[in-house]
Amino acid sequence: MPAIGRSDNGRLVSLASRDPERARRIIAPYPSMRAAASYEAVLQDPEVDAVYIPLVNSDHKPWTLRALAAGKHVLCEKPLAMSADEAGEMAAAAEKTGMRLMEAFMYRFNPAVRAFIDEVRDAIHVQASFGFALTDPANYRMEAALGGGALLDVGCYTVSVSRWILGEPIGVLARARSESGVDMTTAALLEFPGGRTASVWASFESPEEQQLRVVTPRRVFQRERPFGSRHDPHDPYQLMVESFGESVLHDRPVAIPPSESVANMQVLDRIREAAGSSRPAV
Repeated sequence: MPAIGRSDNGRLVSLASRDPERARRIIAPYPSMRAAASYEAVLQDPEVDAVYIPLVNSDHKPWTLRALAAGKHVLCEKPLAMSADEAGEMAAAAEKTGMRLMEAFMYRFNPAVRAFIDEVRDAIHVQASFGFALTDPANYRMEAALGGGALLDVGCYTVSVSRWILGEPIGVLARARSESGVDMTTAALLEFPGGRTASVWASFESPEEQQLRVVTPRRVFQRERPFGSRHDPHDPYQLMVESFGESVLHDRPVAIPPSESVANMQVLDRIREAAGSSRPAV
């Protein structure tokens, strides 16, 4: 909400919450906003051109489909869906309705991260990790039915950046440690054409951990906290919102097309499959 409020091409209009009183508290700093009676009320509001969906992962697909059908553009939190099949259905709905759909991978709009990626040449190995300690058993990230688990929550970043640098993997080997049907830690080795590889790691069982390391024949590149930091001089959320707004206002393709999100989900699906098997998924 602060990023939308600060953007040069967006305006906060309406917020819906399961708790109306909570919604009223949240919008207090934004006099132009109103608390909607329901999610559906937001979609029926003629002043709303686009919606941001930050709901739990299991709600991404149904509310994206409803928003697109209501004629609203959609900026949906990562991961776009629970599976590649769901993401593909969402992408097809966006194409059919002519509405814009973009996954909110804000780190891809960070100028420092983009400069880092642009500097890398001829990468032969990528090592990406993202972990933190999740100690609240009531957190939705601990609910399998809600799309919980470390792989979907933070592993989606490590897979995304590996593919950004190396392309599409041709082989996947993975292992996971799970509790109550939710992966607490997942590690995967991705094989790419030409013998290039990526090691990705996601966890709810570690101190705060964010690293990106890229090995090339001539140099090793490394960046701390590649997926977001409060100390970034540019707000990647605001840059993401403004990019999405430009696509809506000027009828341009979004910076992260749905096809990219589907491809990322396909790799996440393969990691989940490989983590449950003793053989690599190819």
